[in-house]
Amino acid sequence: MDNRAEVREFLMSRRAKITPDRVGLPTHGTRRVPGLRRSEVAALAGLSVEYYSKLERGAIGGASAAVLEALAEALLLNDTERGHLVDLARAADGIPTSGRRRRPVTAQRPPHETLFWMLDSIKESIAFVRNDMQDMVAVNELGRAFYSPVIGDGGRIPNLARFQFLDPASKDFYPDWELFAQMCVAIIRSAAGRDPHNRGIQDLVGELSTQSETFRTLWAQHDVRTHGTGMKRFNHPVVGELVLAFEELRITAEDGLVLLIYTAEPGSESEQKLRLLASWAAPTTETERLSENQLPENRGHRS
Repeated sequence: MDNRAEVREFLMSRRAKITPDRVGLPTHGTRRVPGLRRSEVAALAGLSVEYYSKLERGAIGGASAAVLEALAEALLLNDTERGHLVDLARAADGIPTSGRRRRPVTAQRPPHETLFWMLDSIKESIAFVRNDMQDMVAVNELGRAFYSPVIGDGGRIPNLARFQFLDPASKDFYPDWELFAQMCVAIIRSAAGRDPHNRGIQDLVGELSTQSETFRTLWAQHDVRTHGTGMKRFNHPVVGELVLAFEELRITAEDGLVLLIYTAEPGSESEQKLRLLASWAAPTTETERLSENQLPENRGHRS
């Protein structure tokens, strides 16, 4: 795969982030570029300037594991950035992270039924499954109530990235909107590195780049990350501000899907608000269940 532009911009963006003092180099004198010079990165990695310059031009195909590791050390890459560099090198060689060549278009299948059973069994936390395109493909009961601003009333599959950048309501729902925007773009960038032939990711990036200047700016920074674990603030239209802990769990049986669970600290105000939200959503959900269970003759005949 010809991903030389991706490789070039990623390496240049990482080099620009490192100040000489972080790697023990003198800081005196005038520098024409931010961060380190190519010659300095080459010296830190134990490579010739000519070879590093070739890599930074995007010709990373065939680079050995030792070279990639030396680059990662010299550029102070974190674990996610290291993985992204390896993904870019493997893509240049035509080999995806799975070790098998991918078809040009990544097929998307619905999650298996038992995954929905598992989500429905989670009652006191928000739980949902998303794919690499940021589609929410399965959501539990509390999650549907919590993410009502994202899910809305339309028939389209809810998409977290489209909500983030194209829906003005996201700035109310996410008090730390700028932080959420950076995270969202960096997660998509990581997914694109793992699966460079994924047409869904390509289409999403094209759509958001066309319609959102903020997305274009963040995409050009080439930052990568995983969702991982942490804390987030939300402002729900029914219960107000919530501070929730989140965990991301990769679903090994379903390639490209992850499970995210949001929960509140025990005894906190946010836990009380989550319980209030669950009780607020329960009557509607119960009515829907009764309708489904007691009137089977109506199934398949809804307008």
